[in-house]
Amino acid sequence: MAEKGSYKRKVHYYETDQMGIVHHSNYIRWFEEARIDMMEKMGLGYEVMEADGIISPVLTVQADYLRMMRFGDTFRVKCFIKEYNGIKLTVGYEVIKESTGMVHSRGTTKHCFIDKTGRPLSLKQAHVKFHEMFKKGLETYRKEQPPKKVVKVK
Repeated sequence: MAEKGSYKRKVHYYETDQMGIVHHSNYIRWFEEARIDMMEKMGLGYEVMEADGIISPVLTVQADYLRMMRFGDTFRVKCFIKEYNGIKLTVGYEVIKESTGMVHSRGTTKHCFIDKTGRPLSLKQAHVKFHEMFKKGLETYRKEQPPKKVVKVK
């Protein structure tokens, strides 16, 4: 069973190479699937955002590949808001194999918000409902983080 805040599915055959190993580009697709799912679960999906005239292009994508995934593996993508300031958004991801609970990939995507003419938007000013949704997501992420250890230098 997928935990709250995660997106679950199986590796499809077309996502693999001849050895049955997932091609690296598919992890980026899974990040997007999980991000769309997360936003829908938060109450405002991409279709609502775009209907309100908000576009959220990807500025950067980063992925670390830790272990291979194979055809037929069931996995979940834990998706969470790492940073948000009303103008830019950073979403974090962990691809976790269901059978082992091990993380196979970690990554982030960074986004901005623009209107249909390409002008930057501040959600805090222009679209309060989306601003509040992302702000709440960031607060949830921060609450779930373990306290940072303070290292004293002698």
